[in-house]
Amino acid sequence: MLITALAAVSAPAAAPPPGPAERATIEALARIAREDPSLKAVIATNPAAIAQARTLDRQRMARGLLFGRPILIKDNIETADQPTTAGSLALAANVTGRDAPIVAALRRAGAVILGKTNLSEWANIRSTASVSGWSAVGGQTRNPHDPARSPGGSSAGSGAAVAAGLVDLAIGTETDGSITGPAAFNGIVGLKPTVGLVSRARIVPISHSQDTPGPMTRTVRDAALVLAAIAGSDPADPATAQADAHRTDYAATLVPGALKGVRIGVMRFDTGFSAGTDAVFETALARLRAQGAILVDIARSGFDSTIGADEHVVLMTEFKADLNAYLADAAPAVATRTLADLIAFNSAHADMEMPLFGQESFVEAEAGRPPDNPDYLAARDRAKRHAGPDGIDRLLRDNDVAVLVAPTRNPASLIDPVNGDSGRRGPGTGSIAAVAGYPHLTVPMGAVKGLPVGLSFIGPAWSEARLLALGAAYESARGPIR
Repeated sequence: MLITALAAVSAPAAAPPPGPAERATIEALARIAREDPSLKAVIATNPAAIAQARTLDRQRMARGLLFGRPILIKDNIETADQPTTAGSLALAANVTGRDAPIVAALRRAGAVILGKTNLSEWANIRSTASVSGWSAVGGQTRNPHDPARSPGGSSAGSGAAVAAGLVDLAIGTETDGSITGPAAFNGIVGLKPTVGLVSRARIVPISHSQDTPGPMTRTVRDAALVLAAIAGSDPADPATAQADAHRTDYAATLVPGALKGVRIGVMRFDTGFSAGTDAVFETALARLRAQGAILVDIARSGFDSTIGADEHVVLMTEFKADLNAYLADAAPAVATRTLADLIAFNSAHADMEMPLFGQESFVEAEAGRPPDNPDYLAARDRAKRHAGPDGIDRLLRDNDVAVLVAPTRNPASLIDPVNGDSGRRGPGTGSIAAVAGYPHLTVPMGAVKGLPVGLSFIGPAWSEARLLALGAAYESARGPIR
C-alpha cells in the first residue's frame, strides 16, 4: 500500500479533460480532417487553434458572446497566425503577423479561429469567366448538397463549410453577392451588413465603396451574435465612423411575433427566376402572411438602368488603387507589390494560376482611370444615388413598407470549368443593396429538386436589427427544410 501510494504521489498528474472550448475545437478539426478532402472548403486549419481553445477554457471568468465556438475565416482576411492569400499563389507568403480588426474582435468575443476558407480567387475580380469557388491555392470547393453544383462565390468555402456542418460560424466578404449568393446556394444564413458597420481594415480589397465582411451561419441567431461581436467603429477604416452609434445587441431583437403588422414589399418585378424558385417563394410569402406580415406587391422597380454600368466603372477604378495600397503593406516576403506585378506573376505562372480562366479584368483595371477621374467620380455618385436614395429608399417610402423581400438566387448551377460562370449566374436580388451599401440578409427558403434557395430581406442603411428579427421570425415559422 505504501509503495503504491508513493508511486501515485511521484507519478505525473493526469492531464485534465478538455474543457468546452477545446472539446468543440477538437471535434471541428476532426470533421474537417474527415470531410474536407473532397469538399475543399478549408484552405488551412490553424495549428494554434487547440492551444487557443485551452487558454479560453482557463479564462472562465471572461466568457464572451462566442465563447469557445470555432469559426472559419475567408482567406482574404488577415489572421496573425496564418497566410492570407486571397486564393493566389502570389500571396502564399503573406503572413503579416497581424489580425484584421474583425478577427481581433472575434477573439475578444471568445471565438476560436479555426482556420481559413477557400474562395473564388481574388474574390471573383480577376476574370468575368472565373469559376466560383476555384483558386490556385485551394482548388475547387464543392457544394455539399451536390458536388457537381457550384458553391457560389466568392465566399465559397465559408458557405460550404457551414452547410456541411464543419462549423456553425464563418466569415465571408462581399462586394456584390459574395456573401448572400454562396449562402443561398449552400442553404445557410448570410448577412451583408451596411458598408461602414464592420471594419474592412487588413482585408484584401476590391472596392472601398462596396466591400464589407459579414457572418455566414447556420441560424439567424448565430448571425446576430457574430455581427454583435464584429460591428463597431475602427480608426483604420474611416467608413466606420458611425458604426458605434448604430451597433446594438442584435440577438436581443430576435423576439417572437416580430413579423406581426410589419409591411413588407414583395419585389415581384425581380423576374427571371425559375418556376421552382417562384413556387418556393410563394410558399415563403404565405408563411410571412400567416405570421401577421402585411404583404405589398411592388409592380415595378424604377431602378435606373445605368446602375450596372456605373458599378463596373467604380469597381475597375477602385480595385487598382485599393489593391495597390494593400500590397504595399503586405508581408515582406511577398514579391508582388502592385496590380501590374500580379498580372506579370500570373502570366509567368499561367499553368498554375490560369488553367481555367484568364485575367482580363485585372488588365482592364490596370489600364483604367485614376481615382480622381471625373467619369469615375460621377459614376460612383450616380450609382450610389440610383441604388440607395432613389432606389431602395424610394421603394420603401413610396410603398410604405419597412423591408423588401425576393428570392436571393435560383438554385446552384453546374460547375463549368470550361466556360466558367460567364452567362451562368442568372438573376439575383443583391446587386442593388450592394451598390447602395445597404444591408441584405438571406435565409434558407426551401429547396428546388434538393437544391437550396434563399429568401432575401433588404432594408435601408443600418437596418440590420430589423432584418435579423424578421429573418429569425421567418426561420422559426418555416421549420426544417426537407
